[in-house]
Amino acid sequence: MESGPMSVDSAALDPPALPADGANEPKYGGHSRFELELEFVQSLANPQYLNYLASRKFLSNPAFVAYLDYLQYWTRPPYLKYLTFPTATLKMLELLQQEKFRQDIISPDLAHAMMLEWMKTAVEWHREG
Repeated sequence: MESGPMSVDSAALDPPALPADGANEPKYGGHSRFELELEFVQSLANPQYLNYLASRKFLSNPAFVAYLDYLQYWTRPPYLKYLTFPTATLKMLELLQQEKFRQDIISPDLAHAMMLEWMKTAVEWHREG
């Protein structure tokens, strides 16, 4: 593997240790890699945050796009069970794999429309329950 600022340690490509297994994991600002990646992947469920990332050119950065691909491990057990809002989180993670969506989400109108649709879905879900 090539060395330099964009090289990645092969161990970093493995999903982080689960909370029960990660007692000896290094901490970053007092948090484990598991906690940081869980919080980040769940933040991707927010269309307004994705709009922010797109407007700052993160979603067109090949290294960041590769990181989004790496985060696919959250779609599988045992990691899946830790997601607070799995449906929204996994849908956005799926959409972020598509270049067209990564380009389109720069539109504040799209982000707003997605937020309204999700709020409508949540209200309907509560009415049915």
